[in-house]
Amino acid sequence: MTGRVTALWRHPIKAHGRESVARVSLTKGQTFPWDRRWAVTHEAAKTTGGEWAPCANFSRAAKAPQLMAITAQLDEDTGRLTLRHPELWDLSFDPNTQGDKMIDWVRPLMPSNRAASAQVVSAGETGMTDSDFASIAIHTTASHAAVESHLDQRLSQERWRGNIWLDGFSVGDEFAWIGKTLRIGSAELEIKEPITRCLATTSNPDTGARDADTLGALNKVFGHQDFGVYGMVTKSGDICVGDTAEVL
Repeated sequence: MTGRVTALWRHPIKAHGRESVARVSLTKGQTFPWDRRWAVTHEAAKTTGGEWAPCANFSRAAKAPQLMAITAQLDEDTGRLTLRHPELWDLSFDPNTQGDKMIDWVRPLMPSNRAASAQVVSAGETGMTDSDFASIAIHTTASHAAVESHLDQRLSQERWRGNIWLDGFSVGDEFAWIGKTLRIGSAELEIKEPITRCLATTSNPDTGARDADTLGALNKVFGHQDFGVYGMVTKSGDICVGDTAEVL
């Protein structure tokens, strides 16, 4: 069973922006490079960063849909990050030393009835993914198209916040990959578990407005609220857009 990589995405700050890349080097036991390297705690958080913590500690699009419209551009040499949102000015800053600038910038996007964003924190050695292991989110274009068809609505793939997108597979194939190995380029990933979805996916990544009942569609199309699967890198290697993806 083979397919092809159509897109690669990273999200440097959890729930605050996305960036497409053409190629990456995956490392055994680590997350997608620069993905969820930082996160934004809120005023009720029970973590100060430095290690993985559950998503309930962070500002995220499930509670603040306007966050979905943020895009990111990372300078890997300097570590500086530029964030953009259609309703705000462009912000360029160093997440390690200038987190207060981002907290001020994002404040207009946060609902008044939600815990306010408080601090930009580092994820430590592993990314601040929604799983408690170093996961990489893998999706198929066929399953995305099935959700679009059910809703009779064009949807941006970016609303799923995935890392690796694959073409050439059938609808729902990925759920049968659990426990199997996915080889892409010179890297291999063990498929660990499905990704259960939240309200963040109902928001348009261009506008930040909730405009699609993605959760209802998932339950109708698949009989559950999962979309995509989490993989864990078991063999280091390089991958790029256009690479063949093979389920072993």
